[in-house]
Amino acid sequence: MLLLAAVPAIALRLSGVHPAAPLAIVVFGLGVVAASFVLAWAAEAAEVDISGGLAIALLAVIAVLPEYAVDLYFAHTAGSQPEYVAYAAANMTGSNRLLLGLGWSSVVLISLYVASKRSGRTIKALVLETGYRRELGFLAVASIVAFIIPITGQIHLLLGIALLAFFAYYLWRAATADSGHEPDLIGPAARIGALAKVQRRITVVAMFVAAAGIILLSAEPFADSLVEGGQALGIDQFLLVQWLAPLASEAPEFIVAILFAWRGKGAAALGLLISAKVNQWTLLIGSLPIAYGIGGGPAALPLDGRQVEEFLLTATQTVLGLAVLLSLRFPRWAAWTLLGLFAVQFAVPGQTGRYVLSGIYLALAIWALSYNRQYVVQTLTSPFRRTSKVTAEQESELAGV
Repeated sequence: MLLLAAVPAIALRLSGVHPAAPLAIVVFGLGVVAASFVLAWAAEAAEVDISGGLAIALLAVIAVLPEYAVDLYFAHTAGSQPEYVAYAAANMTGSNRLLLGLGWSSVVLISLYVASKRSGRTIKALVLETGYRRELGFLAVASIVAFIIPITGQIHLLLGIALLAFFAYYLWRAATADSGHEPDLIGPAARIGALAKVQRRITVVAMFVAAAGIILLSAEPFADSLVEGGQALGIDQFLLVQWLAPLASEAPEFIVAILFAWRGKGAAALGLLISAKVNQWTLLIGSLPIAYGIGGGPAALPLDGRQVEEFLLTATQTVLGLAVLLSLRFPRWAAWTLLGLFAVQFAVPGQTGRYVLSGIYLALAIWALSYNRQYVVQTLTSPFRRTSKVTAEQESELAGV
């Protein structure tokens, strides 16, 4: 039934009708959102047939495919229309900061509230299982490498290829690691997962195909309408692309994570968002210069001053999130800090505001890294070490600090 919400987008796209930009944002944005939910449900249901850590990694990849479709369209178009370069960077940095600043923080705060209510005592930190250290290690390595982007002012094709190779290695490690978790499905995904094997697989494949088709049809007009809509409404197109597009494409992922947190599965919810963050710093960024080259651009996707500042702000925010999580404990104060700093960026726009916030993120990250220094080497080397099978810890191991 949800796919009915995408019918207007499909009809307009196939008929070749071009409505006014504000209406197009709504119609095609609704198509992207509807397809995103269908993708998320299908990916969750597929966990029944895909075991281990690979299921979590693939779920995170599939859940953000709508965002990738929009961002890669901007990068591809920038190959022949240089003004679109800014929009590719805007969509990526916005979705990345949204995922950590709003997503991670919300999941942790909801998880702690639920845990405190159930236990009858104040719970001050969300504790992750030891198996998540490998995920943090991949994110740490990718994030450190990503500082090359603001330093050089470009995303070079060679860097893109290296990040894609690292993502492939990440998937291989996820596939060979058995997390020991059984799928914990909710809502429509649970109903699909309960179907007989053949019927379930046919349903999941059909959902993937339908959702992918809608996204392919909607991504281009949705992206263009954001740019045109900014001009028509007198809104900065950069900001519109940076925040509205990610909100539309990542809504299902956020909702799934929040539902998990509300059900007391905070570690699983945060783990999903950590995996999505790894995808963004490897698969998404690595794909941008390739799409740019295919669109006719040179070997490096150039960034102007504002985009460099946005990448720097995004990278320093990620380092703070990582530094806090090195001990596999996410304290309440850290969640409020990340959420507060995410909100502050809207009150202090401009170059000075971005540099000041980057400095605050970096200063807090250095303090957190110093406090958790005993875990730094262990985390950075975890993607490259053999890990023994770890029994899943119970969510009741949320502990006060």
